[in-house]
Amino acid sequence: MAKVKTLEDAFHETLKDVYYAEKQSVKALKKSAKAAQSPELKTAFLEHAEESQGQVERLGQVFDLIGKPARAKTCEAMQGITSEMEEDLEDFGDTDAADHVLIGCAQAVEHYEIARYGLLASWARKLGQDEAAELLSQTLAEEKAADQRLTEIADGLDYAVAGSAEDEGERADERPAKPAAKGRSKAA
Repeated sequence: MAKVKTLEDAFHETLKDVYYAEKQSVKALKKSAKAAQSPELKTAFLEHAEESQGQVERLGQVFDLIGKPARAKTCEAMQGITSEMEEDLEDFGDTDAADHVLIGCAQAVEHYEIARYGLLASWARKLGQDEAAELLSQTLAEEKAADQRLTEIADGLDYAVAGSAEDEGERADERPAKPAAKGRSKAA
């Protein structure tokens, strides 16, 4: 007879998954820092790599709180995201878009982690693991802040679109006009 799975089991399995993901995140951040062209982006990656190392240690505390050994389980999602990052670095590493692409990859990692830490904190509260919930919520706040910082850096990065404004105007003239929305008049 199969063992009945509980929320405690789901919490433990997801915790192992995130433990693996966070360790991979540290490696990806260090690699991204080496590839980044913008000094501000390099610094952001290095600082978040250090912060992420602290998050790995915090996850170890959560394992202790639930009485389980700190063990990682391969996270297929993180493997996919880091594999995509490798491809993007290969494709865009020496281009003007490189830093933008790195930020996109890093934000994919952050969004995955935000989703997982939010879920784990919620489950910890449901399971009466208030101290674990607090630790997970602290990490969740750090991940959200890292994501916001990446957005701000991306917004501040320069990027020159190929072609002149005059060329763009000519291209705009060649585009078909958009049809008027049905049921609306300009007098409305």
